[in-house]
Amino acid sequence: MHKPAEQAILELYTSHFGQEPGQVIPLPPSGSDRQYYRLQRGDHRVIGAYNPDQRENEAFVTLSRHFFSAGLPVPELFAYDRGTQAYLVTDLGDTTLFSILPKDHDAKGFSGDLMDLYRKAIDYLVLFQVDGAEELDFSICYPRQAFDRQSMMWDLNYFKYYFLKVSGIGFDEQRLEEAFERFAGHLLQAPAGYFMYRDFQSRNIMLVNGKPHFIDYQGGRKGPLAYDIASLLFDAKANIPYHQREELLAHYMDVLEARMPVDRQAFRRSIYHFVLMRILQALGAYGFRGGVEGKTLFLESVPYALKNLDWLNENDLLPSEPAYLLGIVRRIIQEKPSLRQSPDKQRVLPPPDDSLTVRIGSFSYKKGVPADNSGNGGGFVFDCRALPNPGRQERYRNLSGKDDAVIQYLEQDKEVLAFLDASLKMVEPAVDNYSRRGFTSLAVCYGCTGGQHRSVYCAEQLARKLRKKPGVHVILQHFEEDNWAS
Repeated sequence: MHKPAEQAILELYTSHFGQEPGQVIPLPPSGSDRQYYRLQRGDHRVIGAYNPDQRENEAFVTLSRHFFSAGLPVPELFAYDRGTQAYLVTDLGDTTLFSILPKDHDAKGFSGDLMDLYRKAIDYLVLFQVDGAEELDFSICYPRQAFDRQSMMWDLNYFKYYFLKVSGIGFDEQRLEEAFERFAGHLLQAPAGYFMYRDFQSRNIMLVNGKPHFIDYQGGRKGPLAYDIASLLFDAKANIPYHQREELLAHYMDVLEARMPVDRQAFRRSIYHFVLMRILQALGAYGFRGGVEGKTLFLESVPYALKNLDWLNENDLLPSEPAYLLGIVRRIIQEKPSLRQSPDKQRVLPPPDDSLTVRIGSFSYKKGVPADNSGNGGGFVFDCRALPNPGRQERYRNLSGKDDAVIQYLEQDKEVLAFLDASLKMVEPAVDNYSRRGFTSLAVCYGCTGGQHRSVYCAEQLARKLRKKPGVHVILQHFEEDNWAS
């Protein structure tokens, strides 16, 4: 049994400083499960924190020490107790950059002093991204080492489960999953050897004697440059005037260009893909924190995020591909859905971030076995070409393995059922084993001659079976679907 948070923090303070604090003041809860206390004795103040997530703590502790030793303005870590998951850091006060933003700024926008603070924050952002990546062991990053395909799919699925489903925006789940995969593939083309802060926004920038300091980087990982500046400039409730976002983006590229060559036109084109990614991730977070956890403050940010989407659309900055995702985004802009706290929280819960994702595919052997781009490799490939082929009969030629007539044709043959059962008996134990061991990815593919009938049927049946398993997330893709006869 863990000690209560306050007791663990008090004992750590007393052990480290040799005396008890005069005051222990609980601080308001944030969007996470962490609990914070201000401990004060005379003029000396520190922040005590308790977080039950040990891996997240290890990431925070390691990153704090790394950045502090590099001279970046982050809290100094005084003490950390792995046994109780409590730690002590510098008290940076209560003034955030967000807290000094004008609530109703006029058309002229932010003041010169405020823009100077943003420029200073951007100067430090480049240092975090470039210098902060040097000699950093990214293996400590949590929950992922890099902003890779899996990380992107988690964010996009949070958007799907916590925003789309809660808001009532209808969608074809299979087509949306395929659109997510293509969108992630596009983002993965950006160079990604930098430190990605992950949540670089005005609430995580503290002002101490008028100078910016930085917190909440424990979710950072290896990634591209554009994500963080997109997060800052399109920080929903900060509501930076659009013409001043352009000024700040130009300043970011100036600072970056002093460190490395920058193709400014290409960077401007690509950044709005990351802006869209960040907005979708934020909408999912608002839906979870506000609609599921009942923290209604987060719901207030939704209209600002929708306003940002609308601006992207009006200025033709939304990516045109994948077209299905673009259509969903434009429906959101048009319908302007609002979120409410869900009376049935379990109804909208997606699989946890550490769940096993099984990617099931059907393919044509004429095109070859699809590559597994999850970064995991391996998995299962089943050859369905020995099974009876409905495609040889005219009445089934324009149908697929998803159609009832083809399903009935295949299921009347014991050979087909035996083949499917054998593949299930091989895949299911692996899924159970991988889930227990904390694996996050497994690929299973069925192939036939044209990728339209037998392989599609088997892939559909496996997906239906595995979707009944708790803690397993299934992505189903028919690689030849666009080529089926209509």
